[in-house]
Amino acid sequence: MNREALRAAVLAALGDVAPEAELDRLEPAAELREVLDLDSIDFLRFVQHLAAATGIEVPESDYAQLATLEGVVAYLAARS
Repeated sequence: MNREALRAAVLAALGDVAPEAELDRLEPAAELREVLDLDSIDFLRFVQHLAAATGIEVPESDYAQLATLEGVVAYLAARS
């Protein structure tokens, strides 16, 4: 997947977890958990949606790399 497809997959996964969020206004460097008010269960669901959409499993030890939209896309791009 290219970066644009990965970004779309990330936004779709976020939309599934936080349907009320205005994702088109999400800044690339914004802290996802803070801005979208994601608790640990929401974040886990987000990671699961990412894995289903991209086929890339994210180990818990790498969760810190998924803090921002740009961080998630970069993480996935490095592994696709």
